Amino acid sequence: MIKIQFHVAPQGYHYERTELKKNVHAIWIVNDNHFDYCGRSGIQSIWGFYNSKTKQFHEPVNSSKVGSVVSLNKTTPFSAMQLCQAPSWHTV
Repeated sequence: MIKIQFHVAPQGYHYERTELKKNVHAIWIVNDNHFDYCGRSGIQSIWGFYNSKTKQFHEPVNSSKVGSVVSLNKTTPFSAMQLCQAPSWHTV
């Protein structure tokens, strides 16, 4: 089992890990609430990926495609996706 330094799951959520490739693990954030529209609990969303060989986190392109390397301190408990903030255009 791989032990890594990671976020504490937000209240009402937990994390699960699945193996995507030999050295790449998908990290899922799971909502523990019950959803009436689909009649089940445990709705999963991809958080990101962890490469156990390079010991690096990656943001997701989608749930099965690994994206760019990210620093854990630049991620949130909800996602490894990086925000693309457009420059502010101010009129003075």
